[in-house]
Amino acid sequence: MERPAFRIPGFVMLGLLIVATAAVVAVVATQPEDTAGWLVAVFVVVASPVLAGFTVINPNEARVVQFFGRYVGTVETAGFHWTVPFSAKRRISRRVRNFETARLKVSDADGNPVEIAAVVVWRVVDTFKASFGVDDHISYVAVQAEAAVRHLATSYPYESHGDGRASLREGNIVSEELTTELGERVALAGVEVLESRITHLAYAPEIAQAMLARQQASAIVGARYKIVEGAVGMVQSALESLSAMEVVELDEERKAQMVANLLVVLCGDRNVQPVVNTGSLYG
Repeated sequence: MERPAFRIPGFVMLGLLIVATAAVVAVVATQPEDTAGWLVAVFVVVASPVLAGFTVINPNEARVVQFFGRYVGTVETAGFHWTVPFSAKRRISRRVRNFETARLKVSDADGNPVEIAAVVVWRVVDTFKASFGVDDHISYVAVQAEAAVRHLATSYPYESHGDGRASLREGNIVSEELTTELGERVALAGVEVLESRITHLAYAPEIAQAMLARQQASAIVGARYKIVEGAVGMVQSALESLSAMEVVELDEERKAQMVANLLVVLCGDRNVQPVVNTGSLYG
């Protein structure tokens, strides 16, 4: 697991190194040439590890410190620091990143080929897992994002067709499930998924026209249903009003004829041509 590495403020160590250098210079100046040479050599050997321990960390960055292959810890405080000398310091960004998958062609839950793409917003929360849990955490997130999008697309139909099932077109439900699934997949890499959303969703070109025709037919049927439902209510209201106001007495046959005429007028998609009847309904 991630843990803090040993560190000392860099300016403190730099100040100590300057003081030590000044002291050595003062001592060397008072020594014979042979002794001075040895003192300088010893000081260089001692000072080299000190110089190797300095590191600079930018905001929202971290350094994973390894000493001869052993994980020592992570330095994540921005600034100038001194840590274990002769250690490898791997840079890990903790900034928020986003990744957009390519347009993937997959079959939805109904077997229809669709094109789908998504954008994923993520960041590193555990530098130990990001460094040692996977080979390359950036490419790992990219591959797992595409795998999660493919799995999501095969789990839902493109549209529900009124059968009560969730569909890919219901953005909030699908996005929440994609975020949850992807978060579980990339936890091994020490990555947190902040958000994920579908950015492209369409039928594949080879069936796009057929699906468009089906969508248009469904829209027409739905519109006709609403028109008929409204027309029936208007006819019922008209008959009740005529009966309540005693405007005219209608037997069952006349009511049927009136209902038929009103439904033709209200449900027709063309302008109605009125016909004046000067005779009797019964011949």
